[in-house]
Amino acid sequence: MIFKQFREDIDTVMARDPAARSRLEVALCYPGLHALVFHRLAHRAWQNGWRVLGRFLSHLGRQFTGIEIHPGATIGRRVFIDHGMGVVIGETSEVGDDVTLYQGVTLGGTSLDKGKRHPTLQEGVIVGAGAKILGPLVIGAHARVGSNAVVLKAVPAGATVVGIPAREAARQPAKTQEFCAYGSSGDLPDPVARALDNVSTEITALRRRVHELEEQLAAARAESDSVVPIAGVAGDRARLVAVKGDER
Repeated sequence: MIFKQFREDIDTVMARDPAARSRLEVALCYPGLHALVFHRLAHRAWQNGWRVLGRFLSHLGRQFTGIEIHPGATIGRRVFIDHGMGVVIGETSEVGDDVTLYQGVTLGGTSLDKGKRHPTLQEGVIVGAGAKILGPLVIGAHARVGSNAVVLKAVPAGATVVGIPAREAARQPAKTQEFCAYGSSGDLPDPVARALDNVSTEITALRRRVHELEEQLAAARAESDSVVPIAGVAGDRARLVAVKGDER
């Protein structure tokens, strides 16, 4: 079983990394592949109750590859950890099939609770270099997390999130998505810039409305000023008639 998975992992690397020249090169020189082998051994020991052995094998894998995967984490099939240095995957993390992780990714916990406290990545998720996904969040199938993003909320399936904290920048049906290295592309809209544009548009509209109201108020005042003198003259005439009436 382990050897079958090993061959499948090599095929995965060949399919997703254009720098891979041969299967022998992948088997000997890809730390992400080696980390998965160490993890499978450590995870099997962990599941059988040999916790110290599991932790020890995980520690060896970390020393050898620079990738730290807790033996309690669940890793699916055809997972690709590219480059890999600095990747940290916590104890209750769940990584689905066909997931791609780049260097510096952290699947971390934000609670001291011994229960579920790490993220769940569903199938086909791509997480860019340096991204941090923190807490018992669910990253939907085929979602993309841009490089250096800090994800603190669940991400819908097919969505692309970027920034700190991560905000949704785009969404596509999962079936139409193609593989995207590092989880984002150059033509991706900036959600912060888009929000600022919306605020600027709203301010312009409010200024226009205020100007219209000021013009209406000025017109109303002008009309009021023109009516007051007429009313005053009418009042003077009334008083004059009253005085003449008294004299008579």
